[in-house]
Amino acid sequence: MSKVVASVLISASTFTNPTTPKSLSFDASAFVTANNQIRLAVNKGSDKPVLIILRNRSNEVLFRRSLSKNESNYAVKLNVDDLVDGTYELEFKSDEGSIIKQITLGPAPVQKVTRIVAMQ
Repeated sequence: MSKVVASVLISASTFTNPTTPKSLSFDASAFVTANNQIRLAVNKGSDKPVLIILRNRSNEVLFRRSLSKNESNYAVKLNVDDLVDGTYELEFKSDEGSIIKQITLGPAPVQKVTRIVAMQ
């Protein structure tokens, strides 16, 4: 009997606090290029405005762009040469919710080349 009660409680908590987030009417992507530029893109599927904000660790706004309800696609390459190396937060926000991405700027990792020469 206790297994049935536990099962009912788990089911009830799933309905009251769903683990699946509500889907947004826009999609956003961002990545850092090889020469330390940030490329970002937004694809909207509704007429809701979207706000794009780039912040540093001190929560200072470094870039802000508002996409109107009439803009459906937006893509930009941000030149971040003047920014110091570190972690930044990129937020794509609408009335429905937000997408937050962590962006790390820094020197490109050095690839160590290893070669093995075998002689017979």
